[in-house]
Amino acid sequence: MNESIPTDGRLVGVQAVPMRRMDLPGKGKLRGTPKGRQVTPDDRARVAALCDGLDARPELLIEHLHRLNDAEGALRKGRLAALAERLRLSQVEVFEVASFYHHFQIVDDDAPVARTTVRVCTSLSCEMAGAHALLADVRARLAGDTSVQVLAAPCIGQCHQAPAACVGQHQLPHASAEAVAALVERGDTGPRVLPVPPGDSDYAQLLRLLDGAVTPDQVLAELKASGLRGLGGAGFPSWRKWETVRAQPGQKAMVVNIDEGEVGTFKDWQVLTTSPRQVLEGMLIAALTVGAGDVWLYLRDEYHDGRAILSAAIADLQQRIAAWTPRYPEVRFPRIALRRGAGAYVCGEESALIESVEGKRGMPRLKPPIVAVNGVFGRPTLAHNLETLWWLPEILARGGAWLAGQGRHGRSGLRRFSVSGRVNKPGVYLAPAGITLNELIAEHAGGLPEGHRLHAYLPGGASGGILPAALADVPLDFDTLAEHGAFVGSMAVVVLSQHDSVRDAALSLMRFFEHESCGQCTPCRAGTVQAAHLMADKVWDGERLAQLSQVMRDASICGLGQAAPNPFDSVLRFFPDEVKP
Repeated sequence: MNESIPTDGRLVGVQAVPMRRMDLPGKGKLRGTPKGRQVTPDDRARVAALCDGLDARPELLIEHLHRLNDAEGALRKGRLAALAERLRLSQVEVFEVASFYHHFQIVDDDAPVARTTVRVCTSLSCEMAGAHALLADVRARLAGDTSVQVLAAPCIGQCHQAPAACVGQHQLPHASAEAVAALVERGDTGPRVLPVPPGDSDYAQLLRLLDGAVTPDQVLAELKASGLRGLGGAGFPSWRKWETVRAQPGQKAMVVNIDEGEVGTFKDWQVLTTSPRQVLEGMLIAALTVGAGDVWLYLRDEYHDGRAILSAAIADLQQRIAAWTPRYPEVRFPRIALRRGAGAYVCGEESALIESVEGKRGMPRLKPPIVAVNGVFGRPTLAHNLETLWWLPEILARGGAWLAGQGRHGRSGLRRFSVSGRVNKPGVYLAPAGITLNELIAEHAGGLPEGHRLHAYLPGGASGGILPAALADVPLDFDTLAEHGAFVGSMAVVVLSQHDSVRDAALSLMRFFEHESCGQCTPCRAGTVQAAHLMADKVWDGERLAQLSQVMRDASICGLGQAAPNPFDSVLRFFPDEVKP
């Protein structure tokens, strides 16, 4: 895989000169060795062996940490010191990044380390399917086995196959304690081998662009005509991003956001594991249209099986590019790199994702400037969700007017809905924009199970609020739910019945936000903790929660803190009887 070499302010092509030890008047002697833990030859050699083949560049810090963590089950402090030396970073820079991400565990050099980590998803859809009982059963079943540690984990993107767990890197849908124990006993902890997607893209629309049958201006015109909006959650018009990035001077870049971590969302996993080449085709069409010279695909770490499929598709694409280059000598194909997340929901926010791509903690940036103007390594950057890119070949093949002509109840386009919870057929469904919940359940999700009736639903995952059954005939699309204090976001629909407590669901969502807050800004960091504390009471203090909601919405840096109050605001508005004396 080609790796880009960004110009991020570091001197390039200049030989580093070691600092000389000298005496300064009145200051004593400078240290002859760096501060902090001294690197042992064993740690230096071990890090070099495990990271062989990775360029020793600071922006690849997280990739290096994965090499160490995968091989040894944790990050030993001596190894981190050696890694800092290798990447010419301070030890505190390495430590702060390693300690930020949930999937890295820092331990003392002589600490025992479990060979396998079992993560049991306890987010809402899995919780409704008995995740807490599963967690207790797995811990009891594996008690005494010091080679295994069992952890509760946030959503792993298998909500349609709840309860789910991940044994090492092996995702386990419809998990049971017996199935987890069997995988551990067999040592079957690597990624699942999923079937090669049949009938995927043949890059026909990309070749039309390369051949000149369609121009970049025409691509942009079809994109405008389609009305395609970003499908990662924000719903921003795609063509506006393209025009902004395209108009910027200098080198441009692109990032592909495959870090879906929203509770109840799994549509990107489905697209990734069934149509990876079509995503890559759309990616290249977008990159060539806006002039991006580098593309980074950022994939959430929970999708180990998807990573194998995507890596193979990228390798295939690289071979095709090598064959196309002599045929199209005037085309400058972008360099492509795959980056692996490390367990941080906040990295779904585009600027936090970019920080992670640069090898840093995934903390959202203050805006302005927006990433379309100042993104990866300071370059104008086009940021897109992978499903948005999947649509580009479809738009060029069928025309933008075709997509715009789809929809229902006055809405335009098609949407993929992740449906889970109390339905007979949970899954991903491509449906008209504007479809109502009642229509979605009846036409696609097989209705509710016997003995259940609709009580409430999440229209957009943890962030999108909770609506009552009385609003199940409201069209589901961007902007249609604002008057009800909700939004569709990533189209993650979780259905609750009369047997579910909306109060308990809201508390589960708030604990998720508390766990996933990056901690950068006080309103989110302290607000999620305080909200979870107040929501744990049987009777809620509505006045205090309302004040807290206002502060979090007004003062949080990013959408996590701004949307975190939605669950409790929804309960107070639509389900007050559940939290009153």
